Formats: sequence, C-alpha cells, structure tokens
Amino acid sequence: MPRSYLRAALALGCAALLAGGAPKPRPHAPAPGAPQPYGAVPSARQLAWHGVEVYGIMHLTPTTFENKEWGFGDANPTTFNPTDFNADQIIKAAKAGGLRGIVLVAKHHDGFALWPTKTTEYNISKSPFRGGKGDLVREIEQAARRNGLQFGVYCSPWDRNSAKYGTGEYLAMYQAQLKELYGQYGPLFMSWHDGANGGDGYYGGAREKRSIDNATYYDWDHTWGDITRKMQPTANIFSDVGWDVRWVGNEEGHAAETSWATFTPMPAAGKNVAVPGQSNYPENPVGTRNGKFWMPAECDVPLRKGWFYHPAEQPKTPAALFDLYLKSVGRGAALDLGLAPDTRGQLHPDDVAALQAFGNMVQHTFARNLARKARLTASNTRGPGYAASTVLDGNGQTYWATADAVTKASLTLELPGPQTFDVISLQEYIPLGQRIEAFNVEAWDGTGWKKIGGGTSIGAKRLLALDAPVTASKVRLNLTQSPVCLTLSEFGLYKRTE
Repeated sequence: MPRSYLRAALALGCAALLAGGAPKPRPHAPAPGAPQPYGAVPSARQLAWHGVEVYGIMHLTPTTFENKEWGFGDANPTTFNPTDFNADQIIKAAKAGGLRGIVLVAKHHDGFALWPTKTTEYNISKSPFRGGKGDLVREIEQAARRNGLQFGVYCSPWDRNSAKYGTGEYLAMYQAQLKELYGQYGPLFMSWHDGANGGDGYYGGAREKRSIDNATYYDWDHTWGDITRKMQPTANIFSDVGWDVRWVGNEEGHAAETSWATFTPMPAAGKNVAVPGQSNYPENPVGTRNGKFWMPAECDVPLRKGWFYHPAEQPKTPAALFDLYLKSVGRGAALDLGLAPDTRGQLHPDDVAALQAFGNMVQHTFARNLARKARLTASNTRGPGYAASTVLDGNGQTYWATADAVTKASLTLELPGPQTFDVISLQEYIPLGQRIEAFNVEAWDGTGWKKIGGGTSIGAKRLLALDAPVTASKVRLNLTQSPVCLTLSEFGLYKRTE
C-alpha cells in the first residue's frame, strides 16, 4: 500500500494545525519550478487523515446490553457490565483488518459516559465495571497507542438522559465533557460528530420530546472553532457536512464514482460555516468541483448490520469489505468501519475472522506493484525533479508534473514482460490540490491500444477495479482534462489476491 502523506503534512507546517474555523484554502510557498497550488488544498491535519485511509468507530454502551440500536437514556447504569472486557483483543482485531485508527463512542445519544466524568452522574463509575473504578476511554486509548493505531473520540451532543438537554444549561455541560475528553487522553486524530440532535428521550424522567435548532444551540463557532481547535489541533472534525471531513451521505460505506475532495457546504441561516444536521445535502456523496473548502468524505458503515452488537446479525464478508474499500478509499475518501463488541466486551470471533481476512486481502493485493520495474515515457515533463519515474518510486511525496501550459498528457509504461492485473491505482499530489478531471487507461493488445478503464476524479487515491484481469506488456495512462498543469504521485498495477 502507498505511504501516507505524513511528510507533506509536516511540510505544510504547524500553523495549519493551529488555525481555527473551517478549513480554508491555504497559501503555499512553492519550491523553485513547482506548480502553483490549484483551488482549495488540504491542511496538515487533513493530509495526515488521508494517510489513515481505514479506521473504525466503536459502540459499546448500555444499549449493547439492551439489544437496541439507540438507547432511550433510561437504562440503569448497572446495565453496563461487560464480563470480560479486553481492549487489546478489540484493537488487535482492528489492526489485523488494516485499520489505522479507532474512534471510540465515549458518549452516545443515551447520555451514558464511558469515562468517570464530573459533568453527570450517568457515567461508568456508577456501573459494576471495574468495581466502579473503570475508565473505558482510557483503556481503549492506551490499547490503541500500544498497537500503533491513532485514537479519536465521539461525544454525542444529543443527550437523552440529561434533564438539562434543550435548556440553556446543557451547552456548558456538553462543552465541559469535550474538554475532559480533549484534555485527558492525549492527541486525537478525530473529533467525530453526527447529525442526531434532539427528539424523544428520558430527560431526567420527563419522558418527552425536545427539539433544538442544531445550527445555533451548540454554538459550534466556539465549541469547535475555539475549544476543539485550541485543545486538539491535530483532530479532524467530522460531521454530516464536515469542518475538516464531511459525511458521504449514506451509511453503506461508499462514495460516488466521481468524488471531489473539495466542498461548499450549505450554511445555516446567518452562518458561513458548516454545521451538523444537514444530512440530506445532495452534494455530499460527490463533493463540489472547485468547492470553497478541502473537505473530503468519510464513508461510514457498520461491520455488521447495526452499529451495536446484536446476536442475530453476522459481519460482512471479506469480499464485501474489499469492495467497499475500492469504493471508499479507492475514490479518494476514507472507510470508517463500525465495530460492535458483544456483552463480554470483546469482538465476536466471526467479526475477528472477517477483519483478518479483509486485512489480508488488502495487504496481499497491494503488496507488489506489477508496474514497479516498468520503463516510462511521458508526453511532457516539467523538468528536473518532476520526472515520470517518480510515480513508481513508492514515495507519495514525489510526483511527476507537466509544464504550466500542458493540461493533457500521457504516460506509457513498458513492463518487463507480460503482466496480469485487475486493479489500477492512481494518486495525485494533493498538497497542490485536486486537478485532474478525466482520464483513461489503455493496454497494448499486440496490434493496437485498447481502452480498459477510465474515470473522472483521482484525488488522494483512485482504484479502478477491472471487469476481468488484463494481461499486457504495455500500458498507457491518458490524462485528458484538467484546468491547470498535471501532477501524479503514484501509478500501480495490481492483481487482486484472496
């Protein structure tokens, strides 16, 4: 698998990490001869996020023990009692599946906090877990770091347990919860949020429906723009229309075939920034070509049918997960798999096996680039430092570029011999923006060139799964449409391996 964008993230500097508000196109100081950036470009934290590619979101609350999808907020804290909780078992299974990060649902809509918070009595210290001395957030965070995974949190703004929800007092409580999570568990790669805000609930015994204006009630400009950015500058903020990362618009795990990382969100009345809750915005799956912000998509999908563990459900097959990988990561987005520990506090053996097999498929498929030793010929090259050969060096920080006036070009690969492949991988050098708008790939069949695939957007990564394996000794990539000169960081030919 290609290397992450970490070096490029560092090169963009710490200033991007500390910047507040929604991501904005950032000035770029080009190296001598380098192309000028085009449009909105990713911040350092977003470049690091692109390098993660696959991560998980874990749900384990009293809802698990009630066999429900959403808790009402009225479950007794003693309901939460995983009998054999094992954070390392969960994290190691995730790692075997190729996941590079884990987002823990520290508080879901039921309001039950998985850490001993000072903000509410409805928390893990009132449960039998670890004799009332437990901190599940801490255990998952430490297991993630021990095993080399990044860590993030989700603290739901909706709280179906709190009597304060819907009143002016609740915001201070919610912000205090975020401050505890931001301040006690080390650097986060994500602060995750969704659009579930208000509805029926327990609300301290009121058992009623409470509605709020999700554009104004939570004071996102301060909550995210000040608190999150100040306390967790490396945390990408995810919500339905994003600040750093947007929701793809479905919970099926796939982006649109044309997928732009740039986006212009639909602002709430009187606001000029994105807010959660706008889950039906029609451009979420595709993005906005030449959008105002760099705001790539996350494709979230549960490993099973539901986000919480239900004994009657089964995990998705490894083949189905690999298909989702191609349609999420392979379309410039990220894949976020929902992990649901059972009432023991572990992933079911079926889930562990599915993750392992999926991880093996990805690892083995992309272990060997069949084009690695090809001889390359480019129709145009910008000059020294931007050679075509850089697309085969396995280094995502080098790239081929064309001269400023050249917006169409081809790259021909003469392979060392006939090679059989069924997946084509392409990556733009996204620190300079998303530029390419159309491309196709051809194979030499002995008498002429035959088109075998093509598309529109490339971005952080484009994986083309061919209908059938192709055997060829020469392959040609044609970049046929771009508003500015071209950049390409990686080119790969791969054979899918079970």
